[in-house]
Amino acid sequence: MTSATKTRAACLIGWPAAHSRSPLIHHYWLRTLGLEGGYVIEAVPPEDFKDFLFRLSLRGFVGANVTIPHKEQALALSAPDARARAIGAANTLWFVDGELRSTNTDVEGFINNLDACAPGWDRTEDALVLGAGGASRAVVFGLIERGIARVHLVNRTIDRARALADQFGARVHPATWDTVGELLPRAGLLVNTTSLGMHGQPALEIDVGLLPQSAVVSDLVYVPLVTPLLAAAQARSLKTADGLGMLLHQAVRGFELWFGQRPQVTAELRALVEADLTKT
Repeated sequence: MTSATKTRAACLIGWPAAHSRSPLIHHYWLRTLGLEGGYVIEAVPPEDFKDFLFRLSLRGFVGANVTIPHKEQALALSAPDARARAIGAANTLWFVDGELRSTNTDVEGFINNLDACAPGWDRTEDALVLGAGGASRAVVFGLIERGIARVHLVNRTIDRARALADQFGARVHPATWDTVGELLPRAGLLVNTTSLGMHGQPALEIDVGLLPQSAVVSDLVYVPLVTPLLAAAQARSLKTADGLGMLLHQAVRGFELWFGQRPQVTAELRALVEADLTKT
């Protein structure tokens, strides 16, 4: 039992295996909790992914994170929970009695980060979500699960927003981008799930001055750490939640599933990852 615990290891599977902060996060937790284990990056091309998963435990892994472009295939090759099925992608894998299970921890990463940064954010009845891609699916699922009455989903291509509304039900209201100005005054929560505002991407043109003074602003982008959207919100003294916080919180459940202890997102961990982001 002791040797099995000592040799516990998880991995991040991606292609290409770009520089990821996941090893930094999980090694920090292993070290601070005094656990022996490992976390490595595995570069696996799409044509080899199925075989890699089939041999995951034989390779010595108790589970894995999955990133682009493997998330949909991971869903199909595992036993997904309701979150992974609703989002249409799996990012966390683990074994239960030899069966490969999967979930999508972006949901709890987003929600738990909001809880940490802006307690009481869920008292609002109206949320405004920008974008209708994969990240948006996790956000919308989390907001509905938490009980938000109306989620206004804005996308440049209205059909994509309508498709999510069809999936998630009557509480999701698709809208076109030119209605943002009308929706902002009643939005208690504004969430950017697009790449707008990221380094190298176009700016996100949003007038946060139209938001209520009690509004919370969340941006899933974390490069830069403080996006122009978050800077504008902070200038109005609005509570904010950034993409780095979501990244850290989404890693918690995988670690707990693989290594048996629930880690904490601390100021020290955040500072460590912030320094790495700044360095690169």
